[in-house]
Amino acid sequence: MLTRKQHELICFISDRLEETGVSPSFEEMKEALDLKSKSGVHRLISALEERGFIRRLPNRARALEVLKQPERAAAKPARKQAAPATPRQVPIAANDVLEIPLHGRIAAGTPIEALEGQSTLSVPAALLGSGDHYALEVSGDSMVEAGILDGDYALIRRTDVARDGEIVVALVDDSEATLKYFRREGAMIRLDPANRAYDPQRYRPDQIRVQGKLAGLLRRY
Repeated sequence: MLTRKQHELICFISDRLEETGVSPSFEEMKEALDLKSKSGVHRLISALEERGFIRRLPNRARALEVLKQPERAAAKPARKQAAPATPRQVPIAANDVLEIPLHGRIAAGTPIEALEGQSTLSVPAALLGSGDHYALEVSGDSMVEAGILDGDYALIRRTDVARDGEIVVALVDDSEATLKYFRREGAMIRLDPANRAYDPQRYRPDQIRVQGKLAGLLRRY
């Protein structure tokens, strides 16, 4: 049995998804239900999750899935009763935003420690393809000729393999990471900068572990 506010919220979310295919924001839900704060919306969302009416989609901002519809007769007697809904996936809208892990700073010059943070970064879904992604803040200028500047956010697709010429996150000696072009040179691995002021770095294959390859860049002005 849902409370009046829970019933109003599930109806509002369901109607908005039906109309636009995008979940309403917490601010929109707060205003629609005439609540004083977003914390009230969070409590209602959690209660609806516990009762199996909705679920939050992971790594998606503003993404809710309606699992079952409430009884509408009491709330909207003039509305024609719809057939029981089946669970459906919310489509990714053109303006959808994903939350991906932000793992500290990575050197585009001399290698520095990476994967030091555990915060998240909001990224437009259109910048990412398939696969698992994370972000690293670029430090240094050795990749400027590839258009990668100090302070940019490198969007990285997780993979442990790379082809010659790809820009990768390379973990050196299991302790430091750097962003460079990946190339094989005989029995060695060469990590090339994109700045004539820097020299290539050469390592034995057992010194290098590929942690991912560049999928995109996010720059804030």
